[in-house]
Amino acid sequence: MSSDIYTNYLVELKRGTQIIVVLSQLFDKEYGYSLLQKLIDKGVAIEAGTLYPLLRRLESQGILISEWDTTMNRPRKYYSLSEEGLKLYDYLLDEYFGMVKDVSKIVGGKNNE
Repeated sequence: MSSDIYTNYLVELKRGTQIIVVLSQLFDKEYGYSLLQKLIDKGVAIEAGTLYPLLRRLESQGILISEWDTTMNRPRKYYSLSEEGLKLYDYLLDEYFGMVKDVSKIVGGKNNE
């Protein structure tokens, strides 16, 4: 099997957790680049071309709130969780851990122990 197929499946697997990971970092205000760096520093590989559209989509859905800070040389748009975003984060986290538990029951450990 080609490495492209592996890469595609890995991207698909990661895509399912990206929203939870991003939401987990927005209890405090973050602007896009600082959030990107924070995630990279924590070992989460996410492309800017993935993160920025995700932030805009979550904001348009009312999951995030944003505000502009124009006190610096470059204006920055800061994002944080809305009330609905907090509820969604809690819901997705509960569902995620439930899925991990269910999958672990089926497949066992790494070597099916």
